[in-house]
Amino acid sequence: MDAFFASPEQQICRTLLEAYSGHGSTIIRGSSETDPLQDFARSTASGLVSAPRRLECRFLYDAEGSALFERVTQQPEYYLTRTETSILAANAACIRELTGPVTLVELGSGSSAKTDFLLRAWLEQGERVCYVPVDVSESALSGACSAITAKYPRVRVIGVNYDFREAFSLISKLSPTLVLLLGSTIGNFSPQEMSRFFMTLSGAMTPGDGFLLGIDLVKDRSLLEAAYNDAAGVTANFTRNIFARMNRELGSAIDTDAIEHVATYDRVKEQIEIYARFTRQQTFLLAPLGRQFAIPPGDMVQIEISRKFRLERVLPYLEEFGFSTEEIFTDERNWFALLLLRRRPRYYSARGRGR
Repeated sequence: MDAFFASPEQQICRTLLEAYSGHGSTIIRGSSETDPLQDFARSTASGLVSAPRRLECRFLYDAEGSALFERVTQQPEYYLTRTETSILAANAACIRELTGPVTLVELGSGSSAKTDFLLRAWLEQGERVCYVPVDVSESALSGACSAITAKYPRVRVIGVNYDFREAFSLISKLSPTLVLLLGSTIGNFSPQEMSRFFMTLSGAMTPGDGFLLGIDLVKDRSLLEAAYNDAAGVTANFTRNIFARMNRELGSAIDTDAIEHVATYDRVKEQIEIYARFTRQQTFLLAPLGRQFAIPPGDMVQIEISRKFRLERVLPYLEEFGFSTEEIFTDERNWFALLLLRRRPRYYSARGRGR
């Protein structure tokens, strides 16, 4: 058994399976040979010399960043969370009816607030419920696990503190599952990253398992840009926080007052692009690497993207990775969609071999 669970991901699977039969909540922290500060520093250095300059959005979510993002979701302009929540509230019972008794595995779970509707729908069937949230933010994961256990003592909560893109190996061990990727998190991936994600996820899932995917739909540019430029400036603070994190963890000595938040919609790519623009010359110090980088005034660093989708394009695309569409849930304005997908028993993709 020890030889079989040799890798860090397999070690998580073993611990998770041991915890599965327990009660209350457990948090499993992913082990890694990579030093977190070195990882952050190397990723930052690589992003600052790329063209265009960019940072990996996974580093947005330290404790302060996670708290700021929760505030972002509460802003009046940010329709995404409220709209998706309303869809879940109206359709959780139907989703439970279609999927049956399964383990809920949520990738990028954050505060797990929206998952409340699904947990209630499962509990109403009088069955034992196991919920496995996976998130890179330890603070968000810990808070979510504690809150769910206090509210729903019958739910077994097993939190996995890991980058969800590196934790696919646990999914097949928990089948039958319903994998959740909510909040249009998939919109933060480039086309290449998204293809790799779906191919890896599909390969990790057992045929017949379910996948609930939240996607933000294409809409008027003014609505989209307002959602990422809230009047209270919370999203701007969220953008600046990654640089404040560099100061705290990497000794970067960046003047965060010299950073402007820029979020615009690219109609051709159908995506929001979020940048930090520097109003004054900055020198980034990366103490763990002993390196520094000069950024002239006016230069911008891309913080993240948020792609928007059209159903007529995304559904055939998902078919390529072995996912059949079981149901589509939308709001009355067709601003957002939840796709209930099923991993087909076998498929052939032009992007890969038959599975």
